[in-house]
Amino acid sequence: MSIGDNIRNLKKETEARKVTLITVSKTKPVEDIREAYDAGQRLFGENMVQELVEKHEHLPKDIQWHLIGHLQSNKVKYIAPFISMIQSADSLKLLQEINKHAEKNSRVIDCLLQIYIADEETKYGLGFDEAIGLLRNDERNNLQHIRIRGLMGIATNTDNEKQIKEEYYELRTFFDGIKQSFFRNDAAFDTLSMGMSSDYKIAMEQGSTMVRLGSTIFGQRIIKHWKNN
Repeated sequence: MSIGDNIRNLKKETEARKVTLITVSKTKPVEDIREAYDAGQRLFGENMVQELVEKHEHLPKDIQWHLIGHLQSNKVKYIAPFISMIQSADSLKLLQEINKHAEKNSRVIDCLLQIYIADEETKYGLGFDEAIGLLRNDERNNLQHIRIRGLMGIATNTDNEKQIKEEYYELRTFFDGIKQSFFRNDAAFDTLSMGMSSDYKIAMEQGSTMVRLGSTIFGQRIIKHWKNN
């Protein structure tokens, strides 16, 4: 099926579960992103700042861009003017930097706290205790130009569905606890981003409200680099 067909089918599936679909467009050429856009998709995820900035310049301005990869503090300034959501906030220092540049651009930037749930040392994210410590830190109250919308997590890259299910169950349980403890009266804390192409069905079963899908939309085929458009 075409990219457009994949988008339309996935939208039916995710909307039926009241789950938001993020199209992961990293490394994909502009023409592929435009095909997804023409099929009605407006939310796209990128993991490299430079690539994100250049794609933003070449594509329609009503696209809502999500930064889903590890973000270095010194690169926040490049995306602060336009980013819709930063899903990979993993330290108070980074949140402070996002807040600083959001204020410079007269914006409030939505963020998710990335939580470490995988049995892999290569993944980024806050441990459960670290996330609670961050939220308890009084300095968080000074961050008036960010809005913590929820949590994001990446499960272990494994074929063991039981392990994936358990990791997502733990994150959902943690999300519910954080909501009750810190955001009970904040309706904006509503996003649990978990699930990628290999495991998004499990993630939705475990309560995900947002999935990040790339190969399910664009296919596994080798695609020329996005700059060759």
